Amino acid sequence: MAKHSRTIGLMATLAALAVGAVACSSASSESAAAAQAPAAQTTAQTQGSPWATLGVPQPEKGGADITGPYTLAANWPENVCGAGYQGGSVGGVFAETLDRVFVFQRGCLPVIEPSEVVPERNASGFDLSQKDPARHPRWDHILLIYNRDGKLVESWEQHNKLFVRPHRVKINPNDRQKHVWLIDDGAHSIYKFTNDGKTLVMKLGEFRVPGKDQTHFGRPTDVAWLPNGDFFVSDGYTNTRVVKFNQDGKYLLEWGQPGEAGKETRPSYFNTVHGVVVDNQRRVYVGDRANRRVQVFDENGKYLNEWYTHFPYYIYMSNDQHLWVGDGQTNKILKYDLNGKLLYSWGTFGNMPGGIWGPHQFSVDSNSNLYIADVHVGRVQKFVPKPGVNPALLVGQRASGVSTTN
Repeated sequence: MAKHSRTIGLMATLAALAVGAVACSSASSESAAAAQAPAAQTTAQTQGSPWATLGVPQPEKGGADITGPYTLAANWPENVCGAGYQGGSVGGVFAETLDRVFVFQRGCLPVIEPSEVVPERNASGFDLSQKDPARHPRWDHILLIYNRDGKLVESWEQHNKLFVRPHRVKINPNDRQKHVWLIDDGAHSIYKFTNDGKTLVMKLGEFRVPGKDQTHFGRPTDVAWLPNGDFFVSDGYTNTRVVKFNQDGKYLLEWGQPGEAGKETRPSYFNTVHGVVVDNQRRVYVGDRANRRVQVFDENGKYLNEWYTHFPYYIYMSNDQHLWVGDGQTNKILKYDLNGKLLYSWGTFGNMPGGIWGPHQFSVDSNSNLYIADVHVGRVQKFVPKPGVNPALLVGQRASGVSTTN
């Protein structure tokens, strides 16, 4: 246990040093945005603290900067699993509106008492794909919708039989009907529902049947769209490719080959293809997780660029055209420009309130509140911007659409 404590202490020290280093390098480039921040400031800011230059308010005394530019919304959301249970591993979260926040989780697990820092249970090891029945959660409350206060609005219990290992929930920003896309890597399937969940309008892949052809996936992980509705699927944990479909789900093309995990440097070779997004120039960014990098391609799979990060669990394109990464080992949220320059980061490992262990998906509502799916602890957390914070440090609004021209 002493060795474990020393390890955690070292991780915390390194994380603090990393945040400070990035903060200092970002201060000058962010100063213009900071000047436009709201007027409310703490005493520490007004006395010339380095935090004032960065634009992250701090209390007059004490504090540990666990949540960076945000404060945690306490007790959000309510526990819907009942007495003696808590939510299982959360694969996805998507804030459609302030009062319609989708959460895609892996059932309900028995409550465990929270440990001081290191979680006693990795919730992501419990789902219906596990061979050991003891690792099968109680299979209810899978797709949930909460309002701004964390109260349950809907639960799509009628669809629970379709799910095995929920992974992501998305809505195409160009879709006026706001269809809901659910990616389930354990089912090897992707589902497209009407926004109210009443109708399944498209299904890709074959339930619990893996494959690597035009109609099968090998544990798909994510989806991203072009403005005409054509879309890309990152496929995935087993397969090592990106697949492009037209708006009706017809296969168009694919690219990617299996690499040497953790060592691969060749373009278009992947290991754990864990995320995909598209920018305003129709470039496709792929989270090559096991090779610790983001690769960039044109929409037909031509390699353009790459940069190394640490362990990209989730990649997110903001409307102001920055790439944000949720890192699954440093447990930080990182901001990059589209050339791969690191601009800012924050995040603290742990299962205490506001800590992070596995930022598997995150989403932003119209008030700049941030929601993070914590896949290993098994929870979703809501973070509220601190008064007076530099807005450039907040995860930006999601991309609202991209160019319709080639």
